[in-house]
Amino acid sequence: MAQYIIKNTQIVNEGKIISGDVLIGDQRILKIGGIIENNYNAREINGENRFLLPGVIDDQVHFREPGLTHKANIHTESIAAVAGGTTSFMEMPNTKPAALTQELLEEKYAIAANSSPANYSFFMGTSNDNADEVLKTNDKKEDVCGVKIFMGSSTGNMLVDNHLTLDNIFRNSEVLIATHCEDERIIKTNLERIKAEKEFLEASDHPLIRDVEGCFESSLMAVQLAKRNNTRLHILHISTAKELQLFTNMIPLEEKRITAEVCVHHLHFTADDYATLGNKIKCNPAIKSKENKEALWEALLDDRLDVIATDHAPHTKEEKFGTYDQSHAGLPLVQHSLQLMLQYHLQGKISLEKIVQKMSHNVATCFQIRNRGFIREGYFADLVLVDLHNPTVISEENILYKCGWSPLEGMQMDACIDKTFVNGYPVYGNGMLDASYRGMRLQFDRN
Repeated sequence: MAQYIIKNTQIVNEGKIISGDVLIGDQRILKIGGIIENNYNAREINGENRFLLPGVIDDQVHFREPGLTHKANIHTESIAAVAGGTTSFMEMPNTKPAALTQELLEEKYAIAANSSPANYSFFMGTSNDNADEVLKTNDKKEDVCGVKIFMGSSTGNMLVDNHLTLDNIFRNSEVLIATHCEDERIIKTNLERIKAEKEFLEASDHPLIRDVEGCFESSLMAVQLAKRNNTRLHILHISTAKELQLFTNMIPLEEKRITAEVCVHHLHFTADDYATLGNKIKCNPAIKSKENKEALWEALLDDRLDVIATDHAPHTKEEKFGTYDQSHAGLPLVQHSLQLMLQYHLQGKISLEKIVQKMSHNVATCFQIRNRGFIREGYFADLVLVDLHNPTVISEENILYKCGWSPLEGMQMDACIDKTFVNGYPVYGNGMLDASYRGMRLQFDRN
């Protein structure tokens, strides 16, 4: 593999921005900072007027393979990911078949090894009756990102609402547990009430059906289970102001046993957007009223919320754009998550250092990912070079998702992804993609 020197760039890392060069080779970052003389026969890349960030690590995506590949597959969606500066992803188990056995889980890793230009990991799935199989993940602590529990409705047999099962897994899991928290009983009660009140449901009813109380009660239960059992818990896609009381910024991230993620769509959209976007922004948990968005931003910036992700969940146009009852929940977002956050940086909402902290550093810390998520000598060279002054407009012509659409279509992004390196390999640059490269299985440093 060739060596590269990224020259005269602005390196954003660990709360600082410094000017200098970065030498990469043999899959790793070899040298950082200052002027690096090219005594290595390295290819030089001009980083002037660019910012170099650690690659984004997205801890929640749905790439749909196996079984739902009419929507997406690991190859197509990981291509979109690297084009957007995401160099590693963690994928969810609700495929067909669902990853409810260790054998099915390993089959997904095999698919990724043969098709993904990004680095990858996959969550072990849970149901009400596979706790013994789930707990075999304890023997794979260095090889699997975590266990996923749907404490709200999901595809197939993946709603876990048996309290004995939940307590067993929370008590005995030695790997991180990630939860989708929505109370199914509250959702069903809301749905029945609203159906009785009106003839047809529409997208704007979604946050009333999957409401604040449904999220809070389920998240509260997860937190109580984790505290009782000293479980390492990570709650996904927090969407309400009320849930924020469950999290703290009073201790360092490395010492937290309970952490929380927010997704880009909950930071960007509000319930007011259903009027124009309708089912395009139907997702679970629902996008809610603007006071929730404001509270999420505040908690992100003061470190009660630890991680930014996408919950990338593509559906075909036919599946998405029908009536409310027929429309599938989920948004495709992984190609544009970093650009969206850079747009908020350009608006003065968030610093580059904070973006890097929430999209790279903290994900690596939360999941104890080995040698990734930071620009450090000896770490894997997962890097993204961004240009903050090269506008593009999101359109069908430049969307790389297999589903071919985005809820952000028509939006101008003032920053662009200039180049993406995965393990030191230039997978994306100047609008051109080398989809032949294959990423690595993520490894985790866990006792």
